[in-house]
Amino acid sequence: RRQVGMVFQKPNPFPKSIYENVAYGLRIQGVNKRRVLDETVEWALNGAALWDEVKDRLQEPAFGLSGGQQQRLVIARAIAVQPRVILLDEPSMGLAPLLIHEIFNIITLLNKEEKISILLVEQNANLALKVAHRGYVMENGAITLSDTSQNLMANEDVKKAYLGI
Repeated sequence: RRQVGMVFQKPNPFPKSIYENVAYGLRIQGVNKRRVLDETVEWALNGAALWDEVKDRLQEPAFGLSGGQQQRLVIARAIAVQPRVILLDEPSMGLAPLLIHEIFNIITLLNKEEKISILLVEQNANLALKVAHRGYVMENGAITLSDTSQNLMANEDVKKAYLGI
């Protein structure tokens, strides 16, 4: 469990400050050095494309952030402990198109680092396949198709049924 981060559909910030939300997992792991916490919180918030928006209000409650900011905050909290795997359950659900673009930019950047494996569940197949190395199609709880993202995007049946092309 210590090697896995989870980001749910609906952002779930803790009733703590922005800073403490990101530092939470580190504190549980026994990290208490202020310099290490400060550097990691800044690194994680930058990684989640949120640092510039919150750097001057880190001690404010996380619940004061917008929905998109809260979603990026929980991504920052997930990556702060540098897990081996991040599970993302429809991270763009209910977000405005611009925020969806931001979330998927973050996923793309995390994916490029290749230090973190990402398992993404997403209703929008176009978005998912753009950031994935490999894709799976599930129907009625069973995997019905599996291939590289490039092959799935080129597959005529997938285009018609799942990509709306």
